[in-house]
Amino acid sequence: MNVILAIKQYISKMIEDSGPGMKVLLMDKDTTSIVSMVYAQSEILQKEVYLFERLDSAGRETMKHLKCIAFVRPTKENVELLAQELRMSKYGLYYIYFSNVISKQDVKVLAEADDQEVVREVQEFFGDYVAVSPHLFTLNINGCCQGLNWSTDSLARSTQGLTSVLLSLKKCPMIRYQNSSETARRLAESVRQTINKEAALFEFRKTDVAPILLILDRRDDAVTPILNQWTYQAMVHELIGIANSRINLSNVPGISKELQEVVLSPEHDEFYANNMYSNFGEIGNNIKDLMDEFQTKSKSHEKIESISDMKQFLEQYPQFKKMSGTVSKHVTVVGELSRLTNKHHLLEVSELEQDIVCQGDHSAILQRIKTLIASEKIQHIDMLRLVMLYALRYESHSNNDVSGLVDALRKRGVSDRLRMMVHAVLDYGGKKSRGSDLFGNQDIVSLTKKFFKGVKGVENVYTQHKPLLYSLLDQLIKGKLKEGAYPYLGVSQLKDRPQDIIVFVIGGTTFEEALAIHTLNRSSPGIRIIIGGTTVHNFKSFLDEVAQAIQGQSSSNVGPRYHRR
Repeated sequence: MNVILAIKQYISKMIEDSGPGMKVLLMDKDTTSIVSMVYAQSEILQKEVYLFERLDSAGRETMKHLKCIAFVRPTKENVELLAQELRMSKYGLYYIYFSNVISKQDVKVLAEADDQEVVREVQEFFGDYVAVSPHLFTLNINGCCQGLNWSTDSLARSTQGLTSVLLSLKKCPMIRYQNSSETARRLAESVRQTINKEAALFEFRKTDVAPILLILDRRDDAVTPILNQWTYQAMVHELIGIANSRINLSNVPGISKELQEVVLSPEHDEFYANNMYSNFGEIGNNIKDLMDEFQTKSKSHEKIESISDMKQFLEQYPQFKKMSGTVSKHVTVVGELSRLTNKHHLLEVSELEQDIVCQGDHSAILQRIKTLIASEKIQHIDMLRLVMLYALRYESHSNNDVSGLVDALRKRGVSDRLRMMVHAVLDYGGKKSRGSDLFGNQDIVSLTKKFFKGVKGVENVYTQHKPLLYSLLDQLIKGKLKEGAYPYLGVSQLKDRPQDIIVFVIGGTTFEEALAIHTLNRSSPGIRIIIGGTTVHNFKSFLDEVAQAIQGQSSSNVGPRYHRR
Protein backbone atom coordinates (compact mmCIF):
# COMPACT_ATOMS: atom_id res chain seq x y z
CA MET A 1 0.00 0.00 0.00
CA ASN A 2 1.54 3.25 -1.20
CA VAL A 3 -0.62 6.36 -1.62
CA ILE A 4 2.05 8.33 -3.51
CA LEU A 5 2.35 5.52 -6.06
CA ALA A 6 -1.46 5.24 -6.36
CA ILE A 7 -1.83 8.93 -7.29
CA LYS A 8 1.23 8.85 -9.59
CA GLN A 9 -0.18 5.91 -11.52
CA TYR A 10 -3.47 7.75 -12.08
CA ILE A 11 -1.71 10.85 -13.42
CA SER A 12 0.60 8.80 -15.67
CA LYS A 13 -2.44 6.94 -17.04
CA MET A 14 -4.23 10.23 -17.82
CA ILE A 15 -1.23 11.53 -19.76
CA GLU A 16 -0.67 8.23 -21.61
CA ASP A 17 -4.36 7.90 -22.58
CA SER A 18 -4.30 11.30 -24.30
CA GLY A 19 -1.65 10.00 -26.72
CA PRO A 20 1.38 11.82 -28.17
CA GLY A 21 1.45 15.60 -28.69
CA MET A 22 1.67 18.79 -26.65
CA LYS A 23 -0.69 18.97 -23.69
CA VAL A 24 -2.07 21.35 -21.06
CA LEU A 25 -3.00 20.10 -17.58
CA LEU A 26 -6.15 21.88 -16.36
CA MET A 27 -6.80 21.58 -12.61
CA ASP A 28 -8.74 23.12 -9.73
CA LYS A 29 -7.32 24.36 -6.42
CA ASP A 30 -7.52 20.92 -4.77
CA THR A 31 -6.18 18.81 -7.63
CA THR A 32 -3.28 21.26 -8.09
CA SER A 33 -2.15 20.28 -4.56
CA ILE A 34 -2.82 16.58 -5.23
CA VAL A 35 -0.64 16.57 -8.38
CA SER A 36 2.15 18.80 -7.07
CA MET A 37 2.73 16.52 -4.06
CA VAL A 38 3.67 13.51 -6.21
CA TYR A 39 5.14 15.00 -9.39
CA ALA A 40 7.73 17.72 -9.84
CA GLN A 41 6.93 20.09 -12.72
CA SER A 42 10.12 19.00 -14.50
CA GLU A 43 8.93 15.36 -14.42
CA ILE A 44 5.58 16.19 -16.03
CA LEU A 45 7.30 18.35 -18.67
CA GLN A 46 9.11 15.21 -19.83
CA LYS A 47 5.68 13.70 -20.58
CA GLU A 48 4.85 16.47 -23.10
CA VAL A 49 2.75 18.48 -20.63
CA TYR A 50 3.98 22.03 -21.27
CA LEU A 51 1.30 24.16 -19.63
CA PHE A 52 -0.42 24.07 -16.22
CA GLU A 53 -3.65 26.03 -15.81
CA ARG A 54 -6.40 26.53 -13.23
CA LEU A 55 -9.97 25.88 -14.36
CA ASP A 56 -11.20 28.92 -12.42
CA SER A 57 -8.62 31.37 -13.81
CA ALA A 58 -10.00 34.01 -16.17
CA GLY A 59 -8.36 35.14 -19.40
CA ARG A 60 -6.66 31.89 -20.42
CA GLU A 61 -5.36 31.95 -24.02
CA THR A 62 -6.92 29.88 -26.80
CA MET A 63 -4.42 27.23 -27.95
CA LYS A 64 -6.14 24.82 -30.31
CA HIS A 65 -2.88 22.95 -31.00
CA LEU A 66 -2.84 21.66 -27.40
CA LYS A 67 -4.71 18.67 -26.00
CA CYS A 68 -6.30 19.37 -22.62
CA ILE A 69 -6.16 16.92 -19.73
CA ALA A 70 -8.68 18.20 -17.17
CA PHE A 71 -8.27 16.71 -13.67
CA VAL A 72 -10.78 18.19 -11.21
CA ARG A 73 -12.93 17.33 -8.21
CA PRO A 74 -16.57 16.44 -9.08
CA THR A 75 -18.09 19.56 -7.48
CA LYS A 76 -21.08 21.46 -8.81
CA GLU A 77 -18.89 24.52 -9.37
CA ASN A 78 -16.33 22.54 -11.41
CA VAL A 79 -19.02 20.93 -13.58
CA GLU A 80 -20.45 24.38 -14.37
CA LEU A 81 -16.96 25.76 -15.18
CA LEU A 82 -16.21 22.76 -17.40
CA ALA A 83 -19.55 23.20 -19.23
CA GLN A 84 -18.64 26.87 -19.89
CA GLU A 85 -15.18 25.76 -21.04
CA LEU A 86 -16.64 23.26 -23.54
CA ARG A 87 -19.10 25.79 -25.01
CA MET A 88 -16.14 28.04 -25.87
CA SER A 89 -13.32 25.51 -26.06
CA LYS A 90 -9.80 26.92 -25.83
CA TYR A 91 -8.00 23.68 -26.67
CA GLY A 92 -8.16 21.11 -29.49
CA LEU A 93 -9.34 18.01 -27.59
CA TYR A 94 -10.43 17.38 -23.99
CA TYR A 95 -9.74 14.36 -21.79
CA ILE A 96 -11.74 14.88 -18.58
CA TYR A 97 -10.92 13.02 -15.36
CA PHE A 98 -12.84 13.47 -12.11
CA SER A 99 -11.09 12.66 -8.83
CA ASN A 100 -14.18 10.88 -7.47
CA VAL A 101 -17.60 9.53 -8.44
CA ILE A 102 -19.50 11.84 -10.83
CA SER A 103 -23.29 11.67 -11.18
CA LYS A 104 -24.98 10.75 -14.47
CA GLN A 105 -26.77 14.10 -14.34
CA ASP A 106 -23.45 15.98 -14.28
CA VAL A 107 -22.10 13.90 -17.18
CA LYS A 108 -25.30 14.82 -19.09
CA VAL A 109 -24.64 18.55 -18.42
CA LEU A 110 -21.16 18.18 -19.95
CA ALA A 111 -22.44 16.19 -22.92
CA GLU A 112 -25.03 18.89 -23.70
CA ALA A 113 -22.32 21.58 -23.47
CA ASP A 114 -20.02 19.72 -25.89
CA ASP A 115 -21.53 21.18 -29.09
CA GLN A 116 -18.13 21.18 -30.80
CA GLU A 117 -17.54 17.48 -29.95
CA VAL A 118 -14.10 18.12 -28.47
CA VAL A 119 -14.42 15.70 -25.54
CA ARG A 120 -12.66 12.38 -26.12
CA GLU A 121 -12.80 10.91 -22.61
CA VAL A 122 -14.71 11.32 -19.34
CA GLN A 123 -13.50 9.08 -16.52
CA GLU A 124 -13.34 8.72 -12.75
CA PHE A 125 -9.80 8.36 -11.37
CA PHE A 126 -9.94 8.16 -7.58
CA GLY A 127 -7.15 10.52 -6.56
CA ASP A 128 -9.25 12.66 -4.21
CA TYR A 129 -6.72 13.10 -1.41
CA VAL A 130 -3.26 14.58 -0.86
CA ALA A 131 -0.49 11.96 -0.57
CA VAL A 132 2.19 13.32 1.79
CA SER A 133 4.42 10.23 1.90
CA PRO A 134 3.91 6.58 0.90
CA HIS A 135 2.04 5.81 4.15
CA LEU A 136 0.51 9.25 4.98
CA PHE A 137 -2.34 11.18 3.37
CA THR A 138 -4.42 14.23 4.27
CA LEU A 139 -7.65 15.85 3.08
CA ASN A 140 -6.48 19.38 4.04
CA ILE A 141 -9.69 20.07 5.99
CA ASN A 142 -8.94 22.57 8.75
CA GLY A 143 -11.58 22.58 11.49
CA CYS A 144 -13.83 19.66 10.59
CA CYS A 145 -16.19 19.95 13.58
CA GLN A 146 -18.36 22.60 15.22
CA GLY A 147 -20.14 22.14 18.54
CA LEU A 148 -18.07 18.93 18.86
CA ASN A 149 -19.88 17.38 15.90
CA TRP A 150 -19.30 17.11 12.16
CA SER A 151 -19.93 20.11 9.96
CA THR A 152 -22.03 18.77 7.04
CA ASP A 153 -19.49 19.73 4.37
CA SER A 154 -16.58 18.18 6.27
CA LEU A 155 -18.41 14.86 6.76
CA ALA A 156 -19.22 14.70 3.03
CA ARG A 157 -15.65 15.62 2.04
CA SER A 158 -14.13 13.11 4.50
CA THR A 159 -16.39 10.35 3.16
CA GLN A 160 -15.37 11.18 -0.41
CA GLY A 161 -11.67 11.38 0.45
CA LEU A 162 -11.64 8.15 2.45
CA THR A 163 -13.58 6.13 -0.16
CA SER A 164 -11.22 7.52 -2.80
CA VAL A 165 -8.23 6.19 -0.81
CA LEU A 166 -9.90 2.75 -0.63
CA LEU A 167 -10.66 2.73 -4.36
CA SER A 168 -7.18 3.90 -5.36
CA LEU A 169 -5.62 1.13 -3.25
CA LYS A 170 -8.28 -1.38 -4.42
CA LYS A 171 -9.42 -2.22 -0.90
CA CYS A 172 -12.93 -3.09 0.32
CA PRO A 173 -12.35 -3.17 4.09
CA MET A 174 -14.03 -4.29 7.25
CA ILE A 175 -14.66 -1.09 9.24
CA ARG A 176 -13.86 -0.59 12.92
CA TYR A 177 -14.42 2.69 14.72
CA GLN A 178 -13.89 4.32 18.09
CA ASN A 179 -17.04 3.55 20.05
CA SER A 180 -16.71 6.56 22.39
CA SER A 181 -16.90 8.95 19.40
CA GLU A 182 -20.16 9.84 17.69
CA THR A 183 -18.18 11.52 14.87
CA ALA A 184 -16.25 8.28 14.26
CA ARG A 185 -19.48 6.26 14.14
CA ARG A 186 -21.09 8.70 11.69
CA LEU A 187 -18.09 8.64 9.34
CA ALA A 188 -17.93 4.82 9.51
CA GLU A 189 -21.60 4.57 8.55
CA SER A 190 -21.23 7.18 5.80
CA VAL A 191 -18.27 5.27 4.27
CA ARG A 192 -20.21 1.99 4.45
CA GLN A 193 -23.23 3.59 2.73
CA THR A 194 -20.99 4.79 -0.11
CA ILE A 195 -19.42 1.31 -0.45
CA ASN A 196 -22.92 -0.24 -0.64
CA LYS A 197 -24.18 2.41 -3.10
CA GLU A 198 -21.12 2.04 -5.38
CA ALA A 199 -20.80 -1.74 -4.86
CA ALA A 200 -19.68 -2.34 -8.47
CA LEU A 201 -16.63 -0.10 -7.93
CA PHE A 202 -15.60 -2.08 -4.86
CA GLU A 203 -15.63 -5.51 -6.50
CA PHE A 204 -11.94 -6.27 -6.09
CA ARG A 205 -10.24 -9.65 -6.10
CA LYS A 206 -10.81 -11.20 -2.68
CA THR A 207 -7.74 -11.50 -0.47
CA ASP A 208 -7.23 -14.21 2.16
CA VAL A 209 -7.41 -11.61 4.92
CA ALA A 210 -9.78 -8.64 4.56
CA PRO A 211 -8.27 -5.13 4.98
CA ILE A 212 -9.22 -3.13 8.07
CA LEU A 213 -10.30 0.52 8.11
CA LEU A 214 -9.89 1.91 11.64
CA ILE A 215 -11.58 5.28 12.26
CA LEU A 216 -10.34 7.27 15.28
CA ASP A 217 -11.12 10.65 16.84
CA ARG A 218 -8.40 13.22 17.64
CA ARG A 219 -10.24 13.98 20.91
CA ASP A 220 -9.07 10.63 22.30
CA ASP A 221 -5.45 11.85 22.24
CA ALA A 222 -5.18 15.63 22.50
CA VAL A 223 -1.66 15.30 23.94
CA THR A 224 0.31 14.32 20.80
CA PRO A 225 -0.39 17.53 18.78
CA ILE A 226 0.63 19.70 21.76
CA LEU A 227 4.16 18.32 22.21
CA ASN A 228 7.34 19.80 20.72
CA GLN A 229 8.94 17.45 18.19
CA TRP A 230 12.52 16.25 17.63
CA THR A 231 12.52 14.37 14.32
CA TYR A 232 13.31 16.33 11.15
CA GLN A 233 9.94 16.35 9.34
CA ALA A 234 7.90 16.83 12.52
CA MET A 235 10.24 19.52 13.83
CA VAL A 236 10.10 21.54 10.60
CA HIS A 237 6.28 21.43 10.69
CA GLU A 238 6.21 22.38 14.38
CA LEU A 239 8.65 25.30 14.27
CA ILE A 240 8.27 26.62 10.70
CA GLY A 241 5.24 24.92 9.15
CA ILE A 242 4.85 22.66 6.09
CA ALA A 243 2.03 23.33 3.60
CA ASN A 244 1.85 20.82 0.72
CA SER A 245 5.59 20.09 1.07
CA ARG A 246 6.47 23.81 0.89
CA ILE A 247 8.04 25.74 3.73
CA ASN A 248 8.23 29.50 4.05
CA LEU A 249 11.67 30.69 5.20
CA SER A 250 11.10 34.39 4.47
CA ASN A 251 11.28 35.19 8.22
CA VAL A 252 14.75 33.65 8.60
CA PRO A 253 17.33 36.38 9.35
CA GLY A 254 19.57 37.12 6.34
CA ILE A 255 17.82 34.62 4.03
CA SER A 256 18.66 34.84 0.31
CA LYS A 257 15.82 35.39 -2.17
CA GLU A 258 16.06 31.92 -3.77
CA LEU A 259 15.69 30.20 -0.38
CA GLN A 260 12.66 32.16 0.88
CA GLU A 261 10.40 29.24 -0.07
CA VAL A 262 11.75 25.71 -0.40
CA VAL A 263 10.22 22.30 -1.10
CA LEU A 264 10.79 19.35 1.25
CA SER A 265 9.56 16.28 -0.59
CA PRO A 266 10.68 12.70 0.07
CA GLU A 267 9.89 11.95 -3.60
CA HIS A 268 12.30 14.53 -5.01
CA ASP A 269 14.93 14.99 -2.29
CA GLU A 270 17.05 11.96 -1.40
CA PHE A 271 18.62 13.56 1.69
CA TYR A 272 15.16 14.43 3.08
CA ALA A 273 13.78 10.96 2.26
CA ASN A 274 16.67 9.37 4.19
CA ASN A 275 16.49 11.77 7.14
CA MET A 276 12.85 12.81 7.63
CA TYR A 277 12.50 10.43 10.61
CA SER A 278 15.99 11.05 12.00
CA ASN A 279 16.25 12.89 15.30
CA PHE A 280 17.77 16.34 15.52
CA GLY A 281 21.19 15.16 16.69
CA GLU A 282 21.51 12.70 13.80
CA ILE A 283 20.41 15.38 11.31
CA GLY A 284 23.23 17.62 12.50
CA ASN A 285 25.77 14.86 11.88
CA ASN A 286 24.29 13.92 8.50
CA ILE A 287 24.28 17.56 7.34
CA LYS A 288 27.96 17.74 8.24
CA ASP A 289 28.63 14.56 6.19
CA LEU A 290 26.68 16.04 3.25
CA MET A 291 28.74 19.25 3.49
CA ASP A 292 32.00 17.29 3.56
CA GLU A 293 30.96 15.30 0.47
CA PHE A 294 29.97 18.49 -1.35
CA GLN A 295 33.27 20.21 -0.50
CA THR A 296 35.21 17.19 -1.79
CA LYS A 297 33.30 17.28 -5.09
CA SER A 298 33.77 21.06 -5.34
CA LYS A 299 37.54 20.67 -5.01
CA SER A 300 37.63 17.94 -7.66
CA HIS A 301 35.83 20.30 -10.07
CA GLU A 302 38.50 22.95 -9.54
CA LYS A 303 41.10 20.69 -11.22
CA ILE A 304 40.04 21.04 -14.87
CA GLU A 305 43.25 20.67 -16.85
CA SER A 306 42.28 18.74 -19.98
CA ILE A 307 39.49 18.26 -22.51
CA SER A 308 38.49 15.00 -20.79
CA ASP A 309 38.29 16.88 -17.41
CA MET A 310 35.97 19.43 -19.06
CA LYS A 311 33.81 16.67 -20.54
CA GLN A 312 33.57 14.94 -17.16
CA PHE A 313 32.69 18.23 -15.44
CA LEU A 314 29.88 18.97 -17.94
CA GLU A 315 28.47 15.44 -17.53
CA GLN A 316 28.47 15.74 -13.76
CA TYR A 317 27.38 19.39 -13.58
CA PRO A 318 23.58 18.78 -13.32
CA GLN A 319 24.09 16.42 -10.35
CA PHE A 320 26.64 18.86 -8.86
CA LYS A 321 24.21 21.77 -9.18
CA LYS A 322 21.38 19.69 -7.67
CA MET A 323 23.64 18.69 -4.77
CA SER A 324 24.58 22.34 -4.24
CA GLY A 325 20.87 23.23 -3.98
CA THR A 326 20.21 20.34 -1.58
CA VAL A 327 23.12 21.34 0.67
CA SER A 328 22.18 25.04 0.86
CA LYS A 329 18.50 24.17 1.48
CA HIS A 330 19.08 21.72 4.32
CA VAL A 331 21.86 23.76 5.94
CA THR A 332 19.45 26.73 5.98
CA VAL A 333 16.53 24.70 7.39
CA VAL A 334 18.58 22.94 10.07
CA GLY A 335 20.28 26.24 10.94
CA GLU A 336 16.86 27.85 11.47
CA LEU A 337 15.64 24.92 13.60
CA SER A 338 18.78 25.22 15.71
CA ARG A 339 18.34 29.01 16.05
CA LEU A 340 14.70 28.66 17.18
CA THR A 341 15.56 25.80 19.56
CA ASN A 342 18.21 27.91 21.28
CA LYS A 343 16.28 31.19 21.19
CA HIS A 344 13.16 29.70 22.82
CA HIS A 345 14.99 27.20 25.10
CA LEU A 346 12.98 24.36 23.59
CA LEU A 347 15.16 21.57 25.02
CA GLU A 348 14.24 22.69 28.53
CA VAL A 349 10.56 23.11 27.59
CA SER A 350 10.43 19.74 25.85
CA GLU A 351 12.01 17.87 28.73
CA LEU A 352 9.31 19.19 31.04
CA GLU A 353 6.57 18.36 28.48
CA GLN A 354 7.81 14.76 28.36
CA ASP A 355 7.90 14.50 32.13
CA ILE A 356 4.36 15.90 32.44
CA VAL A 357 2.87 13.25 30.14
CA CYS A 358 5.06 10.31 31.22
CA GLN A 359 5.84 10.84 34.93
CA GLY A 360 3.67 10.94 38.01
CA ASP A 361 5.15 13.33 40.60
CA HIS A 362 2.50 16.07 40.61
CA SER A 363 4.02 18.51 43.10
CA ALA A 364 7.47 18.49 41.47
CA ILE A 365 5.92 18.91 37.98
CA LEU A 366 3.73 21.80 39.19
CA GLN A 367 6.72 23.62 40.68
CA ARG A 368 8.80 23.17 37.51
CA ILE A 369 5.97 24.58 35.36
CA LYS A 370 5.64 27.62 37.66
CA THR A 371 9.40 28.18 37.45
CA LEU A 372 9.41 28.09 33.65
CA ILE A 373 6.35 30.35 33.38
CA ALA A 374 8.12 32.87 35.60
CA SER A 375 11.17 32.75 33.31
CA GLU A 376 11.62 35.55 30.77
CA LYS A 377 13.22 33.17 28.26
CA ILE A 378 10.13 31.05 27.43
CA GLN A 379 7.70 32.23 24.72
CA HIS A 380 3.98 32.47 25.47
CA ILE A 381 3.00 29.63 23.12
CA ASP A 382 5.31 27.22 25.01
CA MET A 383 3.97 28.32 28.39
CA LEU A 384 0.51 27.50 27.02
CA ARG A 385 1.69 24.03 25.90
CA LEU A 386 2.92 23.22 29.41
CA VAL A 387 -0.31 24.36 31.10
CA MET A 388 -2.53 22.53 28.58
CA LEU A 389 -0.54 19.31 29.09
CA TYR A 390 -0.76 19.76 32.88
CA ALA A 391 -4.54 20.33 32.65
CA LEU A 392 -5.02 17.11 30.64
CA ARG A 393 -2.61 15.03 32.73
CA TYR A 394 -3.77 16.08 36.20
CA GLU A 395 -7.44 16.82 35.45
CA SER A 396 -8.63 14.49 38.25
CA HIS A 397 -5.79 15.11 40.71
CA SER A 398 -6.96 16.22 44.16
CA ASN A 399 -4.42 19.09 44.26
CA ASN A 400 -4.99 20.18 40.66
CA ASP A 401 -3.95 23.83 40.25
CA VAL A 402 -5.07 24.67 36.69
CA SER A 403 -6.65 27.94 37.83
CA GLY A 404 -3.38 29.00 39.55
CA LEU A 405 -1.38 28.27 36.38
CA VAL A 406 -3.88 30.13 34.17
CA ASP A 407 -3.55 33.10 36.53
CA ALA A 408 0.25 32.84 36.26
CA LEU A 409 -0.15 33.02 32.46
CA ARG A 410 -2.26 36.16 32.87
CA LYS A 411 0.42 37.79 35.01
CA ARG A 412 3.00 37.01 32.31
CA GLY A 413 0.87 38.84 29.72
CA VAL A 414 -0.45 35.79 27.86
CA SER A 415 -3.55 36.88 25.92
CA ASP A 416 -7.12 36.06 27.00
CA ARG A 417 -7.64 34.04 23.81
CA LEU A 418 -4.64 31.81 24.48
CA ARG A 419 -5.50 31.39 28.19
CA MET A 420 -9.01 30.27 27.24
CA MET A 421 -7.48 27.39 25.31
CA VAL A 422 -6.57 25.64 28.58
CA HIS A 423 -10.23 25.03 29.46
CA ALA A 424 -11.09 24.58 25.77
CA VAL A 425 -8.71 21.60 25.48
CA LEU A 426 -10.40 20.00 28.51
CA ASP A 427 -13.80 20.38 26.81
CA TYR A 428 -12.27 18.94 23.65
CA GLY A 429 -10.07 16.11 24.92
CA GLY A 430 -10.55 15.87 28.70
CA LYS A 431 -11.44 12.73 30.62
CA LYS A 432 -15.17 12.88 29.77
CA SER A 433 -14.38 13.02 26.05
CA ARG A 434 -11.95 10.09 25.95
CA GLY A 435 -12.71 6.43 25.50
CA SER A 436 -9.17 5.30 26.30
CA ASP A 437 -6.82 5.46 29.27
CA LEU A 438 -4.49 8.04 27.74
CA PHE A 439 -2.04 8.27 30.63
CA GLY A 440 -2.46 4.94 32.41
CA ASN A 441 -0.01 2.67 30.62
CA GLN A 442 3.01 4.87 30.01
CA ASP A 443 6.39 3.40 30.94
CA ILE A 444 8.07 5.53 33.56
CA VAL A 445 11.43 6.18 31.97
CA SER A 446 13.71 9.03 32.91
CA LEU A 447 14.37 11.37 30.01
CA THR A 448 17.93 11.18 28.81
CA LYS A 449 19.80 13.54 26.57
CA LYS A 450 22.40 12.36 24.10
CA PHE A 451 24.90 14.76 22.71
CA PHE A 452 26.55 14.20 19.36
CA LYS A 453 30.04 15.61 19.23
CA GLY A 454 31.28 17.46 16.20
CA VAL A 455 28.22 19.55 15.41
CA LYS A 456 27.91 22.64 17.51
CA GLY A 457 24.44 23.67 18.63
CA VAL A 458 22.65 20.43 17.69
CA GLU A 459 21.48 18.09 20.41
CA ASN A 460 19.60 14.83 20.17
CA VAL A 461 16.81 14.59 22.74
CA TYR A 462 15.42 11.17 23.55
CA THR A 463 11.63 11.33 23.86
CA GLN A 464 9.61 9.07 26.12
CA HIS A 465 6.17 9.77 24.69
CA LYS A 466 4.54 7.38 22.25
CA PRO A 467 1.19 8.37 20.70
CA LEU A 468 -1.90 6.45 21.82
CA LEU A 469 -2.19 5.29 18.19
CA TYR A 470 0.97 3.19 18.57
CA SER A 471 -0.48 1.03 21.36
CA LEU A 472 -3.88 0.75 19.59
CA LEU A 473 -2.25 -0.58 16.43
CA ASP A 474 0.03 -2.88 18.41
CA GLN A 475 -3.10 -4.36 20.03
CA LEU A 476 -4.88 -4.58 16.67
CA ILE A 477 -1.95 -6.44 15.07
CA LYS A 478 -1.88 -8.89 18.00
CA GLY A 479 -5.68 -9.40 17.85
CA LYS A 480 -6.12 -7.79 21.28
CA LEU A 481 -7.93 -4.55 20.39
CA LYS A 482 -11.10 -4.60 22.49
CA GLU A 483 -14.21 -4.96 20.40
CA GLY A 484 -16.31 -3.09 22.95
CA ALA A 485 -14.13 0.01 22.54
CA TYR A 486 -13.52 -0.42 18.78
CA PRO A 487 -16.49 -2.36 17.36
CA TYR A 488 -16.90 -3.64 13.81
CA LEU A 489 -19.54 -1.98 11.68
CA GLY A 490 -21.85 -4.82 10.64
CA VAL A 491 -21.76 -8.51 11.49
CA SER A 492 -18.46 -9.55 9.85
CA GLN A 493 -15.38 -9.89 12.04
CA LEU A 494 -11.74 -10.57 11.26
CA LYS A 495 -10.60 -13.94 12.57
CA ASP A 496 -7.02 -13.73 11.25
CA ARG A 497 -4.10 -11.43 11.98
CA PRO A 498 -4.69 -8.26 9.91
CA GLN A 499 -2.35 -7.52 7.00
CA ASP A 500 -3.56 -4.25 5.45
CA ILE A 501 -4.65 -1.52 7.89
CA ILE A 502 -5.88 1.95 6.92
CA VAL A 503 -6.18 4.39 9.84
CA PHE A 504 -8.12 7.65 9.60
CA VAL A 505 -8.04 10.31 12.35
CA ILE A 506 -10.97 12.73 12.47
CA GLY A 507 -9.67 16.12 13.63
CA GLY A 508 -6.24 15.59 12.11
CA THR A 509 -3.18 13.41 12.49
CA THR A 510 0.44 14.39 13.22
CA PHE A 511 3.93 13.67 11.90
CA GLU A 512 4.72 11.95 15.23
CA GLU A 513 1.94 9.47 14.44
CA ALA A 514 3.26 9.08 10.86
CA LEU A 515 6.63 8.16 12.44
CA ALA A 516 4.85 5.57 14.63
CA ILE A 517 3.32 4.02 11.47
CA HIS A 518 6.74 4.02 9.77
CA THR A 519 8.21 2.23 12.81
CA LEU A 520 5.39 -0.35 12.95
CA ASN A 521 5.66 -1.06 9.22
CA ARG A 522 9.39 -1.74 9.59
CA SER A 523 9.04 -3.88 12.72
CA SER A 524 5.99 -5.94 11.67
CA PRO A 525 6.72 -8.23 8.69
CA GLY A 526 3.64 -8.91 6.56
CA ILE A 527 1.77 -5.89 7.98
CA ARG A 528 1.12 -2.81 5.83
CA ILE A 529 -0.31 0.29 7.52
CA ILE A 530 -1.17 3.72 6.14
CA ILE A 531 -2.54 6.68 8.08
CA GLY A 532 -4.55 9.71 7.06
CA GLY A 533 -6.48 12.49 8.68
CA THR A 534 -8.65 15.48 7.96
CA THR A 535 -5.38 17.46 8.20
CA VAL A 536 -1.78 17.12 9.52
CA HIS A 537 -1.37 19.23 12.66
CA ASN A 538 1.28 21.20 14.43
CA PHE A 539 0.43 22.89 17.75
CA LYS A 540 -0.81 26.14 16.23
CA SER A 541 -3.15 24.45 13.74
CA PHE A 542 -4.37 22.19 16.56
CA LEU A 543 -5.34 25.27 18.59
CA ASP A 544 -7.46 26.38 15.61
CA GLU A 545 -9.04 22.91 15.43
CA VAL A 546 -9.94 22.93 19.14
CA ALA A 547 -11.26 26.51 19.04
CA GLN A 548 -13.54 25.74 16.09
CA ALA A 549 -14.66 22.35 17.45
CA ILE A 550 -15.96 23.72 20.75
CA GLN A 551 -17.67 26.83 19.31
CA GLY A 552 -21.30 26.61 20.33
CA GLN A 553 -20.50 24.69 23.53
CA SER A 554 -22.11 26.47 26.49
CA SER A 555 -19.00 26.27 28.69
CA SER A 556 -16.74 27.87 26.10
CA ASN A 557 -16.12 31.30 24.72
CA VAL A 558 -13.21 30.60 22.42
CA GLY A 559 -12.64 32.92 19.51
CA PRO A 560 -11.20 32.50 16.07
CA ARG A 561 -7.90 31.59 14.52
CA TYR A 562 -4.31 31.55 15.77
CA HIS A 563 -2.08 32.47 12.86
CA ARG A 564 1.48 31.33 12.27
CA ARG A 565 4.20 33.88 12.66
